[in-house]
Amino acid sequence: MIQVSTTINGDEVDFVCDPRETLLDVLRDRLGLTGTKEGCGTGDCGACTVEIDGRPVCSCLMLGAEAEGKSIGTVEGIATGEELHPLQRNFIKHAALQCGICTPGILVATKALLAENPDPSEEQVRYWLAGNLCRCTGYDKIIRAVMETAAEMRENA
Repeated sequence: MIQVSTTINGDEVDFVCDPRETLLDVLRDRLGLTGTKEGCGTGDCGACTVEIDGRPVCSCLMLGAEAEGKSIGTVEGIATGEELHPLQRNFIKHAALQCGICTPGILVATKALLAENPDPSEEQVRYWLAGNLCRCTGYDKIIRAVMETAAEMRENA
């Protein structure tokens, strides 16, 4: 077992894990952050996307031990208390979610996109989300929700 010190959603966190344990398993099983979902376990679907030092990463491909000293953002850290992030509100408004397996990863990925590029084109949003697979909604509602959020966030900046 190995001890790891990291920051998750702005809070300093220490945990102990097996050196072979994925960050996804640590988040879900050791820390109770079950918003991050396992879709494929091979980094192909994006359901387990988290932010590591501001960059989207498939947590199923990263070891928990590699989180040492990193800043991690999960879907649980997107809202501010009871107030939903504009992305979350617009996903609901546009019915951009159904079963919910892909939604946390897509929310984390698009939040990272909007932090890097507050005025993305539709093509840029589609490219950025190419690693996040959704089998339920198609992508049009997701893209509309992201584009509206980008516009709303630029207005409020």
